[in-house]
Amino acid sequence: MSDPAVDPEEVKHVADLARVDLADDEIERFTEQFVDILDAFEALDDVPETEREAELSNVMRPDETRQSLSQEDALQNASDTEEGQFKGPKVS
Repeated sequence: MSDPAVDPEEVKHVADLARVDLADDEIERFTEQFVDILDAFEALDDVPETEREAELSNVMRPDETRQSLSQEDALQNASDTEEGQFKGPKVS
């Protein structure tokens, strides 16, 4: 691919959406990597399609009741709890 499909501004935008801080050298490296990834996806266009009947089968197993963790055991490694429940960061 001669013309990059991803530019550094797009990488910055995606990083901002993901709340990831990237240094300038990382932005350049990720821009190159995104182009390589897009090239790999374009190669999938060359794979011939095949027609066949889908063989479907149920792979689900029946539910089984088992002993679970107590609330105290489940929360013992939690970094933050409140009123016996996991407490996560506020999401705006």
